[in-house]
Amino acid sequence: MDGSDYITYANGYKINSKYVIIATHYPFINFPGFYFTKMYQSTFYLIAVDTKKSLFKGMYITASEPTVSFRTAIYNNREILLIGGMDHKTGHPSSCKDTYGKLEEIAKKYYPNSDILFKWNTRDCISLDKLPYIGYFSSAMPNIFVGTGFKKWGMTLSNVAANIIVDKICGNSNKYEYLFKATRLKPIKNHDELKNMIVQSTNSLLLDKLKRPQMTFNEIKNNSGSIIEVNGEKVGIYKDGNGKIYAVKPICTHLGCLLSWNDIDKTWDCPCHGSRFNFDGKNLYDPAFKNLETYDL
Repeated sequence: MDGSDYITYANGYKINSKYVIIATHYPFINFPGFYFTKMYQSTFYLIAVDTKKSLFKGMYITASEPTVSFRTAIYNNREILLIGGMDHKTGHPSSCKDTYGKLEEIAKKYYPNSDILFKWNTRDCISLDKLPYIGYFSSAMPNIFVGTGFKKWGMTLSNVAANIIVDKICGNSNKYEYLFKATRLKPIKNHDELKNMIVQSTNSLLLDKLKRPQMTFNEIKNNSGSIIEVNGEKVGIYKDGNGKIYAVKPICTHLGCLLSWNDIDKTWDCPCHGSRFNFDGKNLYDPAFKNLETYDL
């Protein structure tokens, strides 16, 4: 901070501004704010389906668990069906069978002759009380604002965030501001979610690091990965389809949690806060922004 202005550095440039808006999906500034204690990331899967039939109008979502959504889209001048669901906390390993496989089963149930065109997944920030954090980033940092925790409703809630933050900068009142107040204490009163985050963080930061890995180097198959122990240290190993080895230090560069291997996307994922890294250690997703340390074996 320089006088009444903040200084932001990006891509070799220096920017002076009175106001700063942190709209980085998951806030990468840890202190103050402590968003890593009151938010996690969830992975959500989608498939695009050519049903070869006329489709319904609108968007639908199931009322029962697991939550599955249905909507239409235009691809190559024809309507296709998007089916999404099978979400889980990022960093908790799952399989193609339990994610894309389940969605494909639903598609074939209603449209037996359909073709699966595309598959992909994304991550969403989830607050402990399931409402976004919008407004002042921290009471200790004047004129810095945040918008995060949109819980899979990004197109709608990002618009809400933009309106609230613009009103605050312009000195206007917004009747919805109180509901999304980013510095509210209500989220930590969700004791079950808070307990789950504390337990997971404790395991990943400490207990899991003390456990001896179950896999050995020779047990890792091509096009897969796992954590092994080399000379008393944990090493993340990935073998590509030809057996080429990529070795990384499997410790998240955000706050030091032990990473887990994601065999669906071939990435190293953080079970604490959802950071993700490519198999060769390159950072893919926030809140971490540094690459993993790599080893030459």
